[in-house]
Amino acid sequence: MSSLSGIRGLLLDLDGVLILKGAAIPGAAAALAEIDSRGIPYRVVTNTSLVSRATLAEWGRREGFEIPAERILSALSVSASYTAAHFPDGPLFVLASADALREFAGQRLLTNDEADLANAVAAAVVVGDAPEAVSYANLNRAFRLLRGGAELIGMHKNRWWLTPSGPTIDSGAFVAGLEFAASVRAIIVGKPSAAFFHQAAADLAAEIRAADSGRRVARREIAMVGDDIWTDVLAARRAGFRGVFVRSGKHGQAELDRAAVAPRGGGVPDLVAVTLAEVVAALD
Repeated sequence: MSSLSGIRGLLLDLDGVLILKGAAIPGAAAALAEIDSRGIPYRVVTNTSLVSRATLAEWGRREGFEIPAERILSALSVSASYTAAHFPDGPLFVLASADALREFAGQRLLTNDEADLANAVAAAVVVGDAPEAVSYANLNRAFRLLRGGAELIGMHKNRWWLTPSGPTIDSGAFVAGLEFAASVRAIIVGKPSAAFFHQAAADLAAEIRAADSGRRVARREIAMVGDDIWTDVLAARRAGFRGVFVRSGKHGQAELDRAAVAPRGGGVPDLVAVTLAEVVAALD
């Protein structure tokens, strides 16, 4: 396997790289510890929006990962930053878990009762991962607010993910349904948005520069490691970073083959590895 020459920082997906079906992937904790011991800056970048970064960090410790919350960039946290910047005084209707709503601290969130009022308005409807929140009643509330002029924000648009029960529908399906019903186009904040990768890379680059006498960081010096060939690897490559595919998650050779010949949005990774441990071994 060829080395990842010149890589100075890593963006690591969570599901499929560090965990799978809710449990740590064998060897992933040791690989992350090796990254830490070698002083390689990294960020965990994930479309997981079910829980807050603090909860993710706490769960990670129980699974053997030492990942500070500030090293996690999630579709949830980026969505909260986006709404704070773009709708600082506007009410939001957020479909997310109670824990996820912690990321929106200080922002004006509509309750279900407020969203039901005949004159209810919202600056934005924000859709994340929350099985209990994406009920028919809440989706209908969201639809009416969109009809009233609210922006539609999708924390991500993933189709499905792997859980202990098997392949499971993801919140992208509900974002697409609201787009169709309300005749609007969602702003997607998480992966594969280039803005998401750029924000993660900017945060990571600041740490790299601080440790390397302020030397500029080029995008090609940062690698995205993921198990989703489309959302992780090829999206990162389009944004100017190197894309590394690992076979430890939901996508396999069939998806790699389809991506290689796809007329639009396709391509091949810079590197294919079995696990994160192989990626670490390939670094300079």
